[in-house]
Amino acid sequence: MLVHTRTAAGEERLGEVVSSPEKVHPGFQAQGVAYFQGEFVPTDRATVPIATHAFNYGTGCFEGIRAYWNAERGQLYVLKLAEHFERMRRNAAVLRIALPLDPAGLADVAVELLRRNGYRQDVYIRPIAYKAAPVIRVGLIGLEDGFCCFTTPMGEYHDTQHGLAVTVSAWRRNADNAIPPRVKATGAYLNASLAVADAQAAGYDEAIMLTADGRVSEASAANLFLVSGKTLITPDPASDILPGITRAALIELAKGMGIRTLERPVSRSELFVVDELFLCGTGVQVSPVTSVDGRPVGSGTVGPVTTMLRDRYGAAVHGMLDAFMGWLTPVYG
Repeated sequence: MLVHTRTAAGEERLGEVVSSPEKVHPGFQAQGVAYFQGEFVPTDRATVPIATHAFNYGTGCFEGIRAYWNAERGQLYVLKLAEHFERMRRNAAVLRIALPLDPAGLADVAVELLRRNGYRQDVYIRPIAYKAAPVIRVGLIGLEDGFCCFTTPMGEYHDTQHGLAVTVSAWRRNADNAIPPRVKATGAYLNASLAVADAQAAGYDEAIMLTADGRVSEASAANLFLVSGKTLITPDPASDILPGITRAALIELAKGMGIRTLERPVSRSELFVVDELFLCGTGVQVSPVTSVDGRPVGSGTVGPVTTMLRDRYGAAVHGMLDAFMGWLTPVYG
């Protein structure tokens, strides 16, 4: 089996498959205090029985939310907090899960959880709504619902400075009529896990997934933007994507910079001919892509449009741009 690698000089080459643990992200571990069964408890006490329906069948949905530390202001800012819990409300309804509080109440829980943990660094927040009944039965109706939320410090998920090497996955994105990607269902992320695991085993950083009919969808767990001249192109919601909150924020950010965005179907070969390419999402933030299946994207370096968007997004989420303070919820004071 051949593997894609990059030399110290930045040249790309194919060689024999090797073990490459440095390509596998170690992940981030939850700590401190969690919210579980209506109470704030030590995270190691927030556990579910092995017969829990969501554990056996993947019947849950979740959100990924980031909070950013601004040392100069001594403030932790949660990004798009209301939008995340409003999306969770809609997604839980699709899965017939009743949330314990309305979106505003859940947002208050998340802020209080951050306060109790006393973070002075960038943080990730993971709320999960799930079927909590300890029963072996396929279905969604008549089952007890649960909700929990935990946090973990989170810095860079990917290298946002130098660019990623990605591959087009042989695994297809799960279709809207099968397991709708827009719902952020816990069980649906097996699809993403299979794709990114194969990519990493072959020496790549990430995977790009296609729809069942061969159109570009998104990365394993991130949205995708192509840059052609001064125009952004991103797969439309009908391409089995998660209509991401970070994606929407970047479209807004680009508009203010005089950069237009086209949402439309994208063919696979477009990935090889565009000027720039980047991933975006709560975890990956704005992550440049510099090669696809061994082919350089544009010049093979991080492009100017991606750089401008990445840097402006980073400033906005850290509370450094007054024009975007409406995106942020302060935690302290």
